[in-house]
Amino acid sequence: MAIKSYKPTTPGMRHRTGYSFDEITSSKPKKSLLSSLNKSGGRNSHGRVTADHRGGGHKRAYRLIDFKRNKFAIPATVAAIEYDPNRSCRIALLKYADGEWRYIIAPLGLTVGDKILSGSGIDIKVGNCMPLSEIPLGSAIHNIELKKGKGGQMVRTAGGSAQLMAKEGENAHLRLPSGEVRLVRLECMATLGQVGNLENENISIGKAGRNRWLGVKPHSRGVAKNPHDHPMGGGEGKSSGGRHPCSSKGLLSKGKKTRKKKKTTSKFILKRRK
Repeated sequence: MAIKSYKPTTPGMRHRTGYSFDEITSSKPKKSLLSSLNKSGGRNSHGRVTADHRGGGHKRAYRLIDFKRNKFAIPATVAAIEYDPNRSCRIALLKYADGEWRYIIAPLGLTVGDKILSGSGIDIKVGNCMPLSEIPLGSAIHNIELKKGKGGQMVRTAGGSAQLMAKEGENAHLRLPSGEVRLVRLECMATLGQVGNLENENISIGKAGRNRWLGVKPHSRGVAKNPHDHPMGGGEGKSSGGRHPCSSKGLLSKGKKTRKKKKTTSKFILKRRK
């Protein structure tokens, strides 16, 4: 995929870059795999804002993605590579031999017409999904399960891939994109290859309006507000806040540890990402 630039007809277009969409083969999604997606505006079930500066944005339909890859030993053909407004990577439309249609995350190098499989005893090929116990050491993988049968939860973003470092006992050693080395059960499923759309991180938004299309509203610094609106607000002249950085609710940010379930999950982390 290539990145395209624009003629600087306006200040917002001068540094803006966008996708060329060369790899997209279908502009219309499969209707049976769509679901409605309601906007929350950053509010929880009680109507309180828990995620700031969210709202508006273009209307979207949710694509139902098969993260479980549980149609074992049934061959599937890639029918199309499509754009998904709900994620940074591309998605691939599969047609299985029994007539069923499903979406999966599109790995790098997967093209229309390719045949892929899921299950045990299958070929080592990009797009195939199998247990970690059958994947060769050093392989790049994505869409990795943490619990057998729950579906892929890790490494699903554009350009993401984890590396299978070792196998010891009932666990595999995985090096994640963050640098963390983690234990995952060998019975868990993973998909071979790296997630596509590598150039996503190089896209320049270009103007504030484009963020509004994505549903992101303007964000004001806490130190620029009044004390009534933010714990870091107020002060004579331009102040730096006078306390540790925090949110409008007073919750510490920028380095405050928020990880829970340390007693039960720390044993699976061999090397922290920091």
